Amino acid sequence: MVPANDTANDPGLQPPLPPPSRRRPASAWIARQLDDVRFLGLVDRSEQTFAKVLGLLLVVVMAAATLQLLWVVGWSLLDPNTPWLERQLMVVLGDLLNLLIAVEVLQNITSYLRRHVVQIELVLVTAMTAVARKVIVLPQGAEGKPLLLMGLGVAVLALAAAYWLVLHSLNLRREADETERAKPSPDPDR
Repeated sequence: MVPANDTANDPGLQPPLPPPSRRRPASAWIARQLDDVRFLGLVDRSEQTFAKVLGLLLVVVMAAATLQLLWVVGWSLLDPNTPWLERQLMVVLGDLLNLLIAVEVLQNITSYLRRHVVQIELVLVTAMTAVARKVIVLPQGAEGKPLLLMGLGVAVLALAAAYWLVLHSLNLRREADETERAKPSPDPDR
């Protein structure tokens, strides 16, 4: 005798088969991830993360460099035989300018994190500071290297010209925006 609820022998009463796997191949997953919107989102998040890590690293390096500079200057001030007018002043000045450049690079990073754009004016100012540092702390005997001096002069002129062009274009854009806002509206209700 066959039990009334035995469906094992009756093919019409078999439980339904589970649906086929809905998994897509890996190539489909990769294609979805490389979709423009998703990919650009991933790149943007990666840029933000790297900028934050670099900013933190720069803060740590700046703190260590500042402490080291304070230590060196403090011990040099206690030593009455420190040759301030010979080499020591140039060393300290070079270190101070290096820290100033680091501060400007940190400003570049924080500006990028705030506005999500690289501000070319800040980059140019940082580059001009770096070249000025090089000119200020030129080693003795550099006057005998005309190619070095000419290269630094060309770098100064190129950076100054680029900075002027950037500021000039920003002023032109600002004036155009102000002119556009000052035009009377064709709508009489405004």
